[in-house]
Amino acid sequence: MSNVSLSSSVCDKSSKVSIIGAGNVGKTVAQRVIEHNLANVCLLDIVEGLPQGIALDLMEARGLELHNRRIVGTNDYIDTENSDVVVITAGIARKPGMSREDLLQLNGKIVTQAVRECVKYSPNALYLIITNPLDVMTYLAWKTSGLPPYKMVGMAGVLDSARLQTFIAMSLGVAMDDVQTMVLGGHGDLMLPLPRYCTVRGIPITELMDEARIAKLVQRTRDGGAEIVKLLKTGSAYYAPASSACRMIESVLLNESRLLPAAVYLQGEYGLRDLFLGVPCRLGCGGVEQILELNLTEAELNALHQSSKLVKKNINLALEQLVNLT
Repeated sequence: MSNVSLSSSVCDKSSKVSIIGAGNVGKTVAQRVIEHNLANVCLLDIVEGLPQGIALDLMEARGLELHNRRIVGTNDYIDTENSDVVVITAGIARKPGMSREDLLQLNGKIVTQAVRECVKYSPNALYLIITNPLDVMTYLAWKTSGLPPYKMVGMAGVLDSARLQTFIAMSLGVAMDDVQTMVLGGHGDLMLPLPRYCTVRGIPITELMDEARIAKLVQRTRDGGAEIVKLLKTGSAYYAPASSACRMIESVLLNESRLLPAAVYLQGEYGLRDLFLGVPCRLGCGGVEQILELNLTEAELNALHQSSKLVKKNINLALEQLVNLT
């Protein structure tokens, strides 16, 4: 393991989470956070009335959901001041036939502008990036923010691992919470599910399924987001992404130091440098506390490096696009 930052502090009941973007993902993250009684929420969007209406609707549900958290809707970044966690979901969602990479220019501009504004008011917050293409957006957010890298993290591996967990449980007909999974790499077609690190009550799935069956589940995981986009036709996934973000927020605010796969800044781990990529890390109140280096096989390490090459290529393309826009 490599140490990045350690913190022993625990966030208190006055914790605040600001969510930038009141689309399906953003408003569902807001709902998850307050109904799990994790923090008060500020929901921001550029569309006047949209975050205010969502906030009021969620406030009116408090008595029924039995919590006393507050949520405020706003169009003004000053209302995000003193946040403990800032979640960036703003951007354009994928449409059928659109790859994550197609979103580079437009979402890059949106994310960098949002981060620049948020850092003015919450320079000590942890920043959680959800906007796609996620690994690239996390890098751009970090470059824009001026924050240390352990204060910036992308929500990728938690979602991808949850999808693989679902497909394994469905295929074997076992209880969902008996299944543990691990997915590394970029949040895209070259993500790296690790079957030998996937277990059912401690038993590797390699002992429960043949290679062909596992390969189908791995591919379905890689296509997980696109499969939902194709089915919905006019939108993309948001329930599972919101739950994944909430799990990460919970680990930060409660200082649980959960070991989670997430897009973090690599400085030599796995032989990779200067990019955000999905690997296991400990996430606590101080941010990314540790990065765990798994003992990968040569084939697995090569696959991770292939995934990183695409991420790096898109980072460079995004940086060029942003320079041309300024």
